[in-house]
Amino acid sequence: MIVLFFGDIVGEEATDYLIKRLPQLRAHHRVDLVIANAENCAPNGLGMTQWQAKALLDNGVDVITGGNHSWDSEESVCALDNPRVLRPLNLADGVPGRGVLTVDVDDEQVTVVNLADECAMKSVKATKGKWLPAYASWAAVDAPGTVFVDYHGDHVMEKQIFARAVDGQVAAVLGTHTHEPTLPLHVLPGGTALVTDVGMTGPTGGVQGFGYDIFVAGLRKTGNPFELGVPRPVSGSIALGAVLLEVAGGRTISIQRVS
Repeated sequence: MIVLFFGDIVGEEATDYLIKRLPQLRAHHRVDLVIANAENCAPNGLGMTQWQAKALLDNGVDVITGGNHSWDSEESVCALDNPRVLRPLNLADGVPGRGVLTVDVDDEQVTVVNLADECAMKSVKATKGKWLPAYASWAAVDAPGTVFVDYHGDHVMEKQIFARAVDGQVAAVLGTHTHEPTLPLHVLPGGTALVTDVGMTGPTGGVQGFGYDIFVAGLRKTGNPFELGVPRPVSGSIALGAVLLEVAGGRTISIQRVS
């Protein structure tokens, strides 16, 4: 099985870019399954729109994952009604959306699990007081077949420790959230691939794909770069944050970056 995973898609330009390129990428690499984190794909970079989710799914993405921005707008929450759109699993009851999905890929069961660390979720109003420990939530879930985990988090060590804890049980732990790709691509002894952060699929030249002027002004005036709000995504060349995995028998044989 060949699996293509895209890190955080940032903004409308990156979404359109991926929609146009994905059929070619799927054909060239003979991809069986595409997973994409799209929690930043909305035009303002916060959440996603329903039409973007549909367009991604209609043009080659099989499963969409999310993170702390999954509830940033009413439309983003509505997008979670799509059964192929996930948000972090490790939340108490009552939060819109689902965190795990099992699909058939060429008659083989594949489960995608979306998790998030506490630091990534701490400022999310929709989930306040409802975050649950990632490993306990993982251990309690039914995850048949070959398993891929999108671990959306700030902490490098937490992602790496989690991957060690599930080595041999899942095909890959794929880090998202920081938008900055980490260099090492690991295949752990039990056959679990690990990349601490896949990196963003988004415009270069800004701060994590966003404009930087408002951040800088906030920092200079108040000491808090977020005091004046979050700027829109910048316009520019698109970085392709993606990894390609070859998987057999629920274990990863190889992992490489696609650029």
